[in-house]
Amino acid sequence: MVRRRAGRIERTFPASSGRARSVCCGPTRRTQTGPAMALGSAWGRVSWLYYQYLLVTALYMLEPWERTVFNSMLISVVGMALYTGYVFMPQHIMAILHYFEIVQ
Repeated sequence: MVRRRAGRIERTFPASSGRARSVCCGPTRRTQTGPAMALGSAWGRVSWLYYQYLLVTALYMLEPWERTVFNSMLISVVGMALYTGYVFMPQHIMAILHYFEIVQ
């Protein structure tokens, strides 16, 4: 049997002697509002996405130090690719526009 009492949920289980005993399960979960809810929701979403990343790339099988090395290398490669694109893409785009005579 489950009943609420003063913000707590109590479940009653039959004891081995035939008498029922009450076990308190802690305070009921209250819904959060405002910034705390937004931060908790965002953190939950990010942790879920990281978990999906670990599963898809099979990194969950690695030791923590191996995972750190792999993630560091991945971030370095992606960072260098973004920087290279930022530096050289405008030149390539202008060359293409000049080739097709869109820009004089």
